[in-house]
Amino acid sequence: MPEILADEQKIQRSLVIEIGAGKGMHALSFAKQNPDKHLIAIERTRNKFDAFFKMTQTQQLSNLTAVHADAIAWIVQALAPHSLTQIYLLYPNPEQHNPNQQWLNMPFFEFLLSRLQTGGEIVLATNIEPYIDNAEEQAGTLWCLPTIRQEVPIDSQRTHFEIKYLARKETCWQLTMTKPEGYQTRFDAWQAN
Repeated sequence: MPEILADEQKIQRSLVIEIGAGKGMHALSFAKQNPDKHLIAIERTRNKFDAFFKMTQTQQLSNLTAVHADAIAWIVQALAPHSLTQIYLLYPNPEQHNPNQQWLNMPFFEFLLSRLQTGGEIVLATNIEPYIDNAEEQAGTLWCLPTIRQEVPIDSQRTHFEIKYLARKETCWQLTMTKPEGYQTRFDAWQAN
């Protein structure tokens, strides 16, 4: 993995992460539309990753890296502080019976924030209103992040889930959280020592 980051520094592309890339629909589209950015798309489920990786081989996009791993462990080991410009969490498992596993309720979210550059964004999308309500509340109250909440346009096609939900006339929401100037995490203090 250090080779990827070293290559990024040479190319000077913005570094973006997608956690839970599934079969790679958003990742492939994003890489094609953003040649100035490098997307690392992480998927831990073997069958989804295999389908995604197969697609990357036919597309041959130099700005897309598919990673089969648990995102939390991988990010802790592979990413430097303030290295990311964007993080995508598109239609994560809502973990309705275990809210401590929702992204903005997890202590790991603070570590993610330490990897984000000032002005960087985390984009969360879901079709579950209580999930987006909680995420918006946590973003503002716990994490002190400026947010923009909006409905996903009905013609959006970022993921297979998004297409399915919108076709069923379900409302999908997107919450964009921005890391403000001067934002500090406990991990920033730890890195400085």
